[in-house]
Amino acid sequence: MRHAELVEQLAAAYRRRGNDGVQITGLQRLSAGASAETWRFERAGATSREPMILQLFTGEKQFAAALDKRTQGLVQQAAHAAGIDTPRVELVLDAGDGLGEGFISAFVAGETLGQRIVRAPEFAGARKALTAQCAQALADIHRMDTGPLPPLPALAPAEMLARLRHAHDGFGQRLPVFELAFAWLAERSPTEHQRQLVHGDFRNGNFIVDEGGLVAVLDWEAAHLGDPLEDLGWMCMNAWRFGRIDRPVGGFGQRQAFYRAYEQAGGRPVDPERVRYWEVFGTLRWGIICEWFGNQFITGEVPAIERAAIGRRVAEVELDLLDLIEGVE
Repeated sequence: MRHAELVEQLAAAYRRRGNDGVQITGLQRLSAGASAETWRFERAGATSREPMILQLFTGEKQFAAALDKRTQGLVQQAAHAAGIDTPRVELVLDAGDGLGEGFISAFVAGETLGQRIVRAPEFAGARKALTAQCAQALADIHRMDTGPLPPLPALAPAEMLARLRHAHDGFGQRLPVFELAFAWLAERSPTEHQRQLVHGDFRNGNFIVDEGGLVAVLDWEAAHLGDPLEDLGWMCMNAWRFGRIDRPVGGFGQRQAFYRAYEQAGGRPVDPERVRYWEVFGTLRWGIICEWFGNQFITGEVPAIERAAIGRRVAEVELDLLDLIEGVE
């Protein structure tokens, strides 16, 4: 899409909603991720000017459980309205805008790179605060009223595992460690079906941090209804520690402090074995996502070297699964 055309279409989207005096300036593309383009621009009115972020669906095939961009925007919008620290969604695009799936949210300054968050000297103070802040954010998310949310997936744990099985089998690879993990999870699958809001991808790298700590939660595309302890297990995975494997909570915190802070913030009582179940589940899920990326490169669907590099991380996931199943930290 030509730059000038996108500027005009954004201005038209605002006009369709009664904002006739809006001007779009400073449009620049920030990235093109796995399923979305991200753009920054300034929305200028008669008396104000505010930096904004546009996310547009690229049309690329997504992993099985990902929400469409419209639903993602509506979830983030509802979360912000409920008091969650997440960027305010100003506009959710519809068919009449001619831009495809997407939404516009407020720009929030800060750092998102996990490697810098766990190592950069300027975030030393943030690292001390992040464990409790992440626990508070998750407790707030998990007690949200689900009424204002758009329809979301609400699968039982056994159904979620069956979906992973189907996705893995589709790649035609037999990986003994993955088979062990599938069997381990099937034997321990929770029987109760909870329906609280689960972020689904809450981790270091998916929130904004400044020198004081957590600023905003991002990336709601995996949101669903289920067991809130799934988010705690995902947060503790080795993949999101960025080399600080001695600090299982995002590369900056310890499990017991995280669990205690979560309960004190109003979260449900934490069963460490249930969190372990979801950490194994999440690690297997991440491994299958790595398979998917690698398969995209091999088949030529997305011939980007980054996809091949992520595909090679299946071997890391196998080691993580063996350690988790054996109970090794």
